[in-house]
Amino acid sequence: MTTLFQEIAALPTEQRNTASQHIDIATVEQILTIINDEDARVAPAVRAELPHIAQAVEHIVTAFKSGGRLIYAGAGTSGRLGIVDASECPPTYGTDPDMVQALIAGGTPAIFKAQEGAEDRMDVGVQEIADKHVTGRDVVCGIAASGRTPYVFGALREAKQRGATTVMVTTNHKFREQFPNEPIDIVIAPNVGAEVVTGSTRMKSGTAQKLVLNMLTTASMIRIGKVYGNVMVDLQMTNLKLIERAKRVVMDVTGVDYDVAKRVLEECNGHVKTALVMILADTTKNEAVSRLEQANGFVRQAIEGK
Repeated sequence: MTTLFQEIAALPTEQRNTASQHIDIATVEQILTIINDEDARVAPAVRAELPHIAQAVEHIVTAFKSGGRLIYAGAGTSGRLGIVDASECPPTYGTDPDMVQALIAGGTPAIFKAQEGAEDRMDVGVQEIADKHVTGRDVVCGIAASGRTPYVFGALREAKQRGATTVMVTTNHKFREQFPNEPIDIVIAPNVGAEVVTGSTRMKSGTAQKLVLNMLTTASMIRIGKVYGNVMVDLQMTNLKLIERAKRVVMDVTGVDYDVAKRVLEECNGHVKTALVMILADTTKNEAVSRLEQANGFVRQAIEGK
């Protein structure tokens, strides 16, 4: 029996779930009920990790404010979830694509087709972080359901060597116990229990990871002024849907009609924040831009003149 076999066998993500042990002879409705019951465990498990998620958000906000980046690194499902989260930030919050980035073991081909051996290349994880010229201003977040992926360990070790803050998102609640020497500043480890299908971490583990990544970027974007009330106000008008959404945002927040929202947005070159400040503070475009600069991009403070 190899050491690797024993290590993997001990992982929480590899245990058998007693609730689904007879799922192969269940009806379709019974299968779906079992899956749904197990999925219901995910949100409470994530809630238990909120203190650690909050710590990570504080570091990410600090990174963003100092010109740093959030860089995800993962393999398989975990890597693809990082790519989804990173790729959605520019259209949703108007961020530079470099601000939130994602690395996946196996590179671009792994997004569409499993590159299973790629996750074992610790050296590649090291090199890809080096290629990103990571510094102490950055946050590097590893994503690994098992918490043991060599590619992710390589990325996090190199990031730590370069002074970056390191975060691990895993569903291995025994991570600290099993990997005490890994240089991770913050571990976020929801205990979602064994998967319905043993080891199929694209299920509950993937759902938990998606919830955590949503929290990391959404909370961070709110804290740097990308939201007014509960409305995204830095969205980019890059397609027809977003052009109309921008008008609706201006209409909903200010109470103006469609034609006024369209006219003001055109005057502001599509910049929703400027349009909102112009209307709500009853000011010119130049004054609105100046107020936003003084308020570090926060719409509410710009409107109030603080």
